Amino acid sequence: MNNARLTFKAMRKLKGTQAKVAKDVGISEIYVRKIEGGAFTPGRDLMFKLAQYFDIDEKVLFPDYFESMKRRLINR
Repeated sequence: MNNARLTFKAMRKLKGTQAKVAKDVGISEIYVRKIEGGAFTPGRDLMFKLAQYFDIDEKVLFPDYFESMKRRLINR
């Protein structure tokens, strides 16, 4: 698992199973599993929806994504 997604996993466990989170958010359980494992980064809308669902800042929930974006902007 991607260590950067440990917060996602912890927040998901507080809400329940991957299946429950998937149903609540309106995505597949496989999608939740891939996001949690770091194999996939959700699009902007879903990222904000998940952050709202977990009541946490998206930068804390997906630090790997925001760090990557920051490096890209710096390296331009």
